[in-house]
Amino acid sequence: MAKKLRVGILFGGRSGEHEVSLLSAASILKAIDRKKFEVVPIGITKTGRWLTGGGALALLAGNAVEADGLALAAVAESLSAPADAVTAFIPDAATLSGEGGSGRLDVVFPVLHGTFGEDGTIQGLFELADIAYVGSGVLGSSAGMDKDVMKRLLAQAGLPIVKHLTVLRTAWEASPRKTVSAIEAALKYPLFVKPANLGSSVGISKVHDRKELFPALNLAAQFDRKIVIEEGVAGSGKSRATKKARELEVAVLGNDDPKASVVGEIVPSKEFYDYEAKYLSDGSVPIIPAKLTSAESKKIRAMAVESFRACDLAGLARVDFLMEPDGKCRIYLNEVNTLPGFTSISMYPKLWQASGLSYADLITRLIELALERHKERSRTSFSFDVAGQ
Repeated sequence: MAKKLRVGILFGGRSGEHEVSLLSAASILKAIDRKKFEVVPIGITKTGRWLTGGGALALLAGNAVEADGLALAAVAESLSAPADAVTAFIPDAATLSGEGGSGRLDVVFPVLHGTFGEDGTIQGLFELADIAYVGSGVLGSSAGMDKDVMKRLLAQAGLPIVKHLTVLRTAWEASPRKTVSAIEAALKYPLFVKPANLGSSVGISKVHDRKELFPALNLAAQFDRKIVIEEGVAGSGKSRATKKARELEVAVLGNDDPKASVVGEIVPSKEFYDYEAKYLSDGSVPIIPAKLTSAESKKIRAMAVESFRACDLAGLARVDFLMEPDGKCRIYLNEVNTLPGFTSISMYPKLWQASGLSYADLITRLIELALERHKERSRTSFSFDVAGQ
């Protein structure tokens, strides 16, 4: 019998999407093929403490107090820092573990949504430890997380994006009226105000007028030093403020030869697909596949793959689009999400299920892609031997 691959499922984290991460990880742990994989749950508390065993499971169950208590009882004080936790949990067998490699993981499946999880931070840690991991690398993760940089890459690739403006928190705080004047000179209401680096619609506001713009900018500034303001995609003329754009999504899977799922559509229960509509309300309606012409569907799926390549992504990504609602059918690429929600009812797995790939098989395929990418990367030389050239 072939030896099981040892897979670390990493969840929690210090971001505002901590709770979403727990939901995703719980679903993966329930569905992963235990005949193929030995699973090691690894949790990170909101304070940055790394946990395994009972502490990780307590965190997964939402009992942070119990998790911290178990961590203190089971983990030496030196392991309270993430750098030391790496030595304990994702070591290089020869240089870090000091245990003959007996505890080494074969691959890590990070389910860390948001800051410190999908922004290249944890990916750099895996690269240093020379361990395979699911998802995009440092560059792709950073670019996908930063909406300002992402839009620059998409525009460079010739993909259609909405009109937008990026302002720094320091500029907003120093000259709020000047900042608002610049926004109103460049864009038309309604607007969407977003932290550049965050996900799950945390800190995002839909703004209809100047009165709403000030608090929206203040909210976004709590979560990032860069604020992205986008012009809403809506109907033209007097109906602009009332007609909502269609919100379309595509799941992309692969490394150098990515494939796109069928196109899905979300009909939000609220005015837009915010955090509450995504996770706390059952009123939002997914339509899979979306009601589109074959030409529209083909175009959107091709754009999804192009955006995946433009941002140098790997493994998985959900690509979100906006379509004008007034019959003109203009399509805009909204953003890429390199570690989308991964519960069994999240859009990414549901889109692949509708495309013929089950949730359990999707998890297996992502682990295979992680190992494939790590093998490809191992072909790269990172030193130069002058004597042996």
